[in-house]
Amino acid sequence: MKLAVIGTGYVGLVIGACFAETGNTVVCVDKDAAKIRTLRRGRMPIYEPGLEELVRRNVAEGRLTFTTMLARAVRQAHAIFVAVGTPQGEDGSADLNHVLGVARDVAKAMNGYKVIVDKSTVPVGTAARVRDVVRRETTHPFSVVSNPEFLKQGSAVDDFLKPDRVVLGVEDPRARDVMLEIYSPFTRTGAPMLVMDCASAELTKYAANALLATRISFMNEVANVCERVGADVDQLRRAIGADRRIGPSFLFPGVGYGGSCFPKDVRALRHFAAQGKYEFRILRAVEEVNELQKTRLFAKLHEHLSPLKGRTVAVWGLAFKPRTDDMREAPSITLIESLIEAGVRVQAFDPVAMKTARGIFGSRIAYASNGYDALKGADALAIVTEWNEFRRPDFERMRKLMRAPVVFDGRNLFEPAQMATSGFTYISIGR
Repeated sequence: MKLAVIGTGYVGLVIGACFAETGNTVVCVDKDAAKIRTLRRGRMPIYEPGLEELVRRNVAEGRLTFTTMLARAVRQAHAIFVAVGTPQGEDGSADLNHVLGVARDVAKAMNGYKVIVDKSTVPVGTAARVRDVVRRETTHPFSVVSNPEFLKQGSAVDDFLKPDRVVLGVEDPRARDVMLEIYSPFTRTGAPMLVMDCASAELTKYAANALLATRISFMNEVANVCERVGADVDQLRRAIGADRRIGPSFLFPGVGYGGSCFPKDVRALRHFAAQGKYEFRILRAVEEVNELQKTRLFAKLHEHLSPLKGRTVAVWGLAFKPRTDDMREAPSITLIESLIEAGVRVQAFDPVAMKTARGIFGSRIAYASNGYDALKGADALAIVTEWNEFRRPDFERMRKLMRAPVVFDGRNLFEPAQMATSGFTYISIGR
């Protein structure tokens, strides 16, 4: 099938490459000519494991191309996936200007029946608004589908190729058949394709992310209680995760969630619930807990190392999660800004997010070439992101490099007994 994907950001690039991988002819469209030139040269604008290889292979085999010419891509496509950004307004609402603008451009370029698919994360009612925009601009027949994405940064390619489920908000049989055909290669192992109305599909994405964010904030609250009463959050986590009604996922305490999805989607769900005159009280608490949790590591540093002025602190992990270079709303930013304000010299390392960090902090911190380099002369190490390469370090080498063997572990990577045996003062979360 011939497909067009409008937008070559995180979602658009991943779905375009994955659709091409199953034999479709895919054109990815972006108005950013520099980005299109970069992609044509085989270079990725984002870091995502497996994506570069997938893009290069499908470009080489002629199934995947990149262009700035939206009209031509639309005319050649059976289905058009809209994957442009929905930036957040100050009130938490999703800005739909890009989505509706693309819908208008698609309508003007149509030359026959098209299926227009909302792949961007959009609030309830967006499919209806897109339908109205397109209807005003064309007399050609069309269908609008809501098809939310459930990609996790760091495993997006696998998530798309082997989904847990495919959600389709589709309200006419012709479009339903097109979407089932497009997604059938990805669901051969039994993953369900859930067909529903557009409003339910749109809300599904927000509800899923809000529930996961709630689990994270809940466990961070539990961890804070554990510290007060002398309990061990890791033992507790394993015990409640064994309950089949609860399960083990998203029960790891830490220093709060970040990224492009959870913070934005929680705020957006609260906003459009309020527009319906409903206050989403649980999500207000989820946000408050998360913002406070981002300050926990600095509070621990201040408690144990005060006065902080003139100290040197190493930071391992800058991205909001492993296997990505994304630092949007990352807990590391909250920590480092607080350290800088307190007069601390920060020596930071992340396996892939160093370039992103330079754009945020500039010359205000020092950038290490590796994790051990960051430890030189440090009064303490703060671990913010749980990259695999941080899980089994050379503790003897660490101790020799540091001015003082003190570790503040925001992700509970190590066992307290092991750290004591290795000669470290070790402060973690909820233990």
